[in-house]
Amino acid sequence: GLAMDDADIVFLQQYFQKEGRDPTETEIRVLDTYWSDHCRHTTFNTILDSIDVEDGPYAETVREALNVYTNLRAELHSGRDKPVTLMDMAVIGAKALRKRGLLDDLEESAEINACSIFIDVTLLDEHGARSGTESWLLMFKNETHNHPTEIEPFGGAATCIGGAIRDPLSGRAWVYQALRVTGAGDLTVPLKDTLPGKLPQISLTRGAAAGFSAYGNQIGLTTGQVVEYYDPGFLAKRMELGAVIAATPVSSVVREEPEAGDVVIMVGGGTGRDGIGGATGSSKAHTAESVTEAGAEVQKGNAVEERKIQRLFRDPAVTRLIRRCNDFGAGGVSVAVGELAPSLDIDLSAVPKKYEGLNGTELAISESQERMAVVVREKDAAAFIAAANRENLNAAVIARVTDTGRLVMRWQGDTIVNIDREFLDTAGAKRNASVTICQPSAEWNWQIAADKPFADRWYSVLSDLSVASQRGLTEQFDGSIGSSSILFPAGGSFQATPECGMAARIPVGPGKETSTVSLMTMGYDPKAASWSPFHAAQYAVLESLVKILALGGDPRTARLTFQEYFERTSSPEAWGKPAAALLGALQAQLGAGTASIGGKDSMSGTFHDITVPPTLISFAVAVTDQQKVRGGAFTGVGNAIVLVQTPWKKDRTPDWNVFHKNTEALLALAETGSVHAAYPVTAGGIAAAVTKMAFGNRIGAALDTVPLSTLQPQGFGNDPAAALFAPCYGSLILEVSSADILAFSANCPEASNWKVIGKTLLDPVITYGEHTINLDRAQTEWERPLAKVFPPVSSTNAADSSVGELPSWALNLVKAGKPDAPAGISTAKAKPLVVLPVFPGTNCEYDMARAFALSGAETRLVVLRNRTAADLEESLAELASAIQDAQILAFSGGFSAGDEPDGSGKFIANILREQVIADRIMDLAGNRDGLILGICNGFQALIKVGLIPYGEIREPSADMPTLTYNTVGRHISRFVRTRITSDKSPWASGTGLAAGSIHEIPVSHGEGRVILDAGLAEKLFANGQVFTQYVDRSGKPTMVEPDNPNGSLFAIEGLTDETGRILGKMGHSERAIDTEPGGKTRHLFKNIPGDTCENIFAAGVRYFL
Repeated sequence: GLAMDDADIVFLQQYFQKEGRDPTETEIRVLDTYWSDHCRHTTFNTILDSIDVEDGPYAETVREALNVYTNLRAELHSGRDKPVTLMDMAVIGAKALRKRGLLDDLEESAEINACSIFIDVTLLDEHGARSGTESWLLMFKNETHNHPTEIEPFGGAATCIGGAIRDPLSGRAWVYQALRVTGAGDLTVPLKDTLPGKLPQISLTRGAAAGFSAYGNQIGLTTGQVVEYYDPGFLAKRMELGAVIAATPVSSVVREEPEAGDVVIMVGGGTGRDGIGGATGSSKAHTAESVTEAGAEVQKGNAVEERKIQRLFRDPAVTRLIRRCNDFGAGGVSVAVGELAPSLDIDLSAVPKKYEGLNGTELAISESQERMAVVVREKDAAAFIAAANRENLNAAVIARVTDTGRLVMRWQGDTIVNIDREFLDTAGAKRNASVTICQPSAEWNWQIAADKPFADRWYSVLSDLSVASQRGLTEQFDGSIGSSSILFPAGGSFQATPECGMAARIPVGPGKETSTVSLMTMGYDPKAASWSPFHAAQYAVLESLVKILALGGDPRTARLTFQEYFERTSSPEAWGKPAAALLGALQAQLGAGTASIGGKDSMSGTFHDITVPPTLISFAVAVTDQQKVRGGAFTGVGNAIVLVQTPWKKDRTPDWNVFHKNTEALLALAETGSVHAAYPVTAGGIAAAVTKMAFGNRIGAALDTVPLSTLQPQGFGNDPAAALFAPCYGSLILEVSSADILAFSANCPEASNWKVIGKTLLDPVITYGEHTINLDRAQTEWERPLAKVFPPVSSTNAADSSVGELPSWALNLVKAGKPDAPAGISTAKAKPLVVLPVFPGTNCEYDMARAFALSGAETRLVVLRNRTAADLEESLAELASAIQDAQILAFSGGFSAGDEPDGSGKFIANILREQVIADRIMDLAGNRDGLILGICNGFQALIKVGLIPYGEIREPSADMPTLTYNTVGRHISRFVRTRITSDKSPWASGTGLAAGSIHEIPVSHGEGRVILDAGLAEKLFANGQVFTQYVDRSGKPTMVEPDNPNGSLFAIEGLTDETGRILGKMGHSERAIDTEPGGKTRHLFKNIPGDTCENIFAAGVRYFL
């Protein structure tokens, strides 16, 4: 059926009566799609005829906010007939603050696919010295895929992140970090109690996590934070949200108005029937039939294809050809191309297809993914298409810009769409509604286990789903790719303090370095939202901003973007929920002095009589220097624990004046270097915050009962423990040097309300008066609730060292002298050449090239193209020639179709067996004494062809080692401790690489378990071919998870051939190489203690010098 209502149909009928003809089927479907709530925000643009506020405990506060909105309308819309709408409420804060001169960094453009601000980026040379400043655009976007994920969890969540990436990518920006936020119902409900017409919640959440992580991991995107909320309302429809951050030099972007004669090129994947009706389907409430009848509306994602578009758009010579760009998402051609210019003539017959048999209507509205529409001058079309082909991408001209004022589509010579632009842009019939904002109860029921004894209550708070660990979920997402993350998602030596946001360097490479860092955080509480959407929106904004402050940023310069998710607006009271939330958010923006400059609304969260929590999520983005970023884990013993409180006023709204004073004081204190850690107080209160800070490094805390007993948070009743357990949004816990905080407090009036509430302890306990909380038990309780849903370790793993006791020969070190210099290879070059093949699915090529470049090498990327037989033959010849010139051949990590059996390693292995390539490799390794390196999937490929451990390419046999699925049965992203077991290889000839050296290395893989026969293993150990092993905290090789994350036999992490010149390993050593002497870093992954610099790259380069 259609998403149009009766008024739209009458409106459409009247238009075609004036046109003097009947509409075609395609025109009806195109208009239904173009006018859908998903594409044109019809709910948010509905005219609100009246807004009534019910009497109640907070009526005056809400009415005051409504008056503020009304006064802003008078100020900003004077002389214009601008109706009252939810959209107007959502954007008026930014308009007001921009008029006041507070948003001068905002980029204004006709391209509005993502928020975009101007920033200055500090450039560094390869030694870390400042070399200049560049003007960049920082872009960010949030996107939900609630409807498709509810129907098909894996595909819906995968295309959620895929679509979010394409929005800033269409702005020519490189997307480098993602933040995932989801909402689910009770995961413990027995399958037999699943609601009719619904999938089980546990299936939804597991499938969605697998889909989102598979896409993000394949495309090579760091997921810096993963948060899932649990609320009964999400039974109506799951929340699946991805937020991304991206950047590009201003000099790489051209934004121009398309002109008649320009052409539109579609680049990327082909068009199929997947996703037809997705935009209209997502605009409807779900029914019991949706799961079985709407599956075709879910798009099919292909991350490998989108990675190619990313690479293409990273080339400024390509992006400067683009006058305007739009991504293919909801609505397909009709929207992606239809939005590019007022007048267009589209040839649907020219649209590249996945397969034959599609008709014109299907081609017009299919939502097949991984496609981009670009407008270029006709003279530039050939150059753009050639550049796309070089990146193994299809590209074709499918439309022309005209000057007719009409959208025209042709198929097989027939005109099947011919619509006036003015009519198209009406977004359908006007809609009107009345709003009633209902009042919440006077008290917010925030309590968790209030009736239990003190210690039991503490443990119960930690095991509440609003607080409990989500480690088994978070580890499914790659948290280290990109060589730019300042914080790993979980900090501390035990990786047990979840960070409150994400921080990463601006992606200035290749060939450049920077100290400029972006921060991104979020705020939301479904319990608060269900109590009062008005208050919860303010708390969300405050929470997102205080997290920016905790990470080391300045919230006064932050920019916001909102995600709204509400029930179907079927009554004035239902309309009142988003209206109340947006009025609350407006108050928060004005109070904070910063604005939401973008957002996304989803207004179909209803299933029968169940509705989603009235949701407004605030995302905050800021820029700072890497030196200012800090993590949340306690770092030392004897430091002061300080509470920085933002109080709430009597009406339970934040005191923004105090927040600003706290901000000024904390930024001043941070300049002294005295703030070692900071963490926000959210669900679970001070108790949960302090406990999480303690988990990371097992540093305890002694809390003082005196200052805490005097803290009765406003509005939390008479509970004597309210100060410990109440979710006091806006407050922070700091770890500060004891002497410094006393001196600072005495000289800083803005810090007069700060309170020292305790100190850090050596013992792994938290004490409060006569009560003692044991950290071991606390962590057990914290991890228990979701351990069966998202297991942190495999069911066969045990928490003691008796698991898989290793033979003595697997514990020994092999020490050797410096390896001989290469005999058969030219070392006359000042810089050895490293050739890095880029296969379909490769995603670590930039990281590895950077590591080699910082180590003094010259690097060359060679793209393997397989669009046609001729492309493949040509690129094989190019690769063979490059290997002939190379001193080092390096295979980067990557994925192919979700790490399907053998992953992309299978494709790489087939390429390596091609005779022309095999001959060059064996010449490099056997005759010229060159070096070969494979990391992650590169390691897999080297094992599959026999280069490891045999030093030659051979056919597969049953006795060869292999890599298989991790024992936990899922992708694992974490830091592991590895030991150099043998240093006889040239790859271990550098500083810090002697046998016995231990490093903290990031891993991210689904198939990393080394399997081999014990007899072969003993031989490899004896030969010194076991390069590295997973070890425990004592430095002993181990089979116990998570120290041995994948269950590799004999704890093997890396292997070489007999000469040591061919090395393969699972750990991504390249991701932590930096500009400090020896490749060390003070800033990358600064929340992970230990030596993260395993600089095999410098060792490889040094071999030729």
